[in-house]
Amino acid sequence: QVQLVESGGGLVQAGGSLRLSCAASGRTFSIGAMGWFRQAPGKERDFVAAIIWSSGSTLYADSVEGRFTISRDNAKNTVYLQVNSLKPEDTAVYYCAAAKGRRATPMASQYSYWGQGTQVTVSS
Repeated sequence: QVQLVESGGGLVQAGGSLRLSCAASGRTFSIGAMGWFRQAPGKERDFVAAIIWSSGSTLYADSVEGRFTISRDNAKNTVYLQVNSLKPEDTAVYYCAAAKGRRATPMASQYSYWGQGTQVTVSS
């Protein structure tokens, strides 16, 4: 099993920035890729970004390309999401997920482990 714990969410004004963190523990050697998803009230969970654990190759949703950056620190078993130029429509609960496959995929069904989420609220 892999346990994921997110942190770093909060309330920020439009145009502001946050850095979200996701610390993995347990059978971390089984992780092939990690991703960030988000879910706004009344909406489905959407893909945000993903990173291949070994190579660092990344994939982004069009809506966040150029504003968000995903990175990882293998030594700390932690993945980060730097979110810049935030907009009110970025308001959501942000979830971290881990996949066994070494593929940066936007498909939520490919991720086996999920964190509890961290709230990001952007005021206008």
